[in-house]
Amino acid sequence: MVIKHTQVENAAEFYTHQDDVFGRIAHRYDLLCDLFSLGIHRLWKRKVAKLIAQEPWIQFLDCATGTGDIILRVINHKNLQPNQQIIASDISPQMLAIAQKRLMGSTSIEFRLLDAHNIPDIPTETVDLYSISLGLKICERKKVLQEALRVLRSGGRLVILEASNIPWLWLQHAYLIYMKLCMPVIGWIATGGDSSAYKYLLQGIENFPTAEDLAQELDTIGFKDISFERLSLGIVAIHTAHKPSITESDLHHMV
Repeated sequence: MVIKHTQVENAAEFYTHQDDVFGRIAHRYDLLCDLFSLGIHRLWKRKVAKLIAQEPWIQFLDCATGTGDIILRVINHKNLQPNQQIIASDISPQMLAIAQKRLMGSTSIEFRLLDAHNIPDIPTETVDLYSISLGLKICERKKVLQEALRVLRSGGRLVILEASNIPWLWLQHAYLIYMKLCMPVIGWIATGGDSSAYKYLLQGIENFPTAEDLAQELDTIGFKDISFERLSLGIVAIHTAHKPSITESDLHHMV
């Protein structure tokens, strides 16, 4: 039986100040994503981007932007209006620099070096939509999600793409065995022997909460109308929620 260690808030036990792995592998990150997911991550990101593009927003904050995959797909799906603004943020300057090159030419995008755990530069209740894709597994989830709730406007939307669980335990177990066997080999070759790159990703996948448990965490933090959709049998899931209005929040505390 596969057990998800939901009590571990940082599933990968990764801390940027201890290991600047994403700075070292920034130029190989997209290759790693293709190799580890056999290219399927492109379909996941396309679905998330389409969802974001369909939402009504003026200010959109994408945390853990990485090399800009999600935002690139959003602007391919949506003709941005003059009043719409995207903030692309990441803690790694090397990753953000690549995103900036890929998204060069769009005046609607602002690039910010931000740590998703603590973003005082983003004022409270100023963001209409907050997204984070494949980055939550290497964060302290509670801190990141509390900041997301803070910066979102009343009724603002949260969109998360992250590792999840295949509901059939035998298949989830087989998937994790496959990842344990293949990820070190692929990672070793793709990163020139930098074991950190795949160690954190593998640990984050193993220890990340189930889709149901993450939904419960979002509810506990204060989000409302939480739903999720499993993709690729449950290898990943898209969670959506919104920040309750003041009236909804008051009623929630009264119950």
